Amino acid sequence: MGCDIRELEKWRDNVNKLSKELKDAYFEKCAKELAARLLAKVIKRTPVGVYPAGSGKVGGTLRRGWDVNKASELRVKKRGGAYTIEIVNPVEYASYVEYGHRTADHSGWVEGQFFLTISEDEINQIAPKILAERLDKMMEEALK
Repeated sequence: MGCDIRELEKWRDNVNKLSKELKDAYFEKCAKELAARLLAKVIKRTPVGVYPAGSGKVGGTLRRGWDVNKASELRVKKRGGAYTIEIVNPVEYASYVEYGHRTADHSGWVEGQFFLTISEDEINQIAPKILAERLDKMMEEALK
């Protein structure tokens, strides 16, 4: 009993022909898409402070800290075989709201809200499906 693997060999040869530039562009595009999805999720989930009228304080500083205008400029860094994008909220108290902190009088603890952690977990769950779809599409286009 034999097995005809000519189609598989042809596919392998076509995959090997894909240029390094095409592969890098694919990985960068995927990294940017996942980062953009993460930003969308984390912005929606970031809490907005509510302050009493007349206090002079306005909520939303933390949410505005995620710079959406720079989302299209996300810079992908390649280190070894990993493509990374750093997403940062420069608001100085962001980590305290994310992970929790002691109260001002040090007598208690304010629980963290984990808006970034939860968003990252959600992206990690859907990433394999998204990447598989993008890979199928890229392979389809590249092997035409």
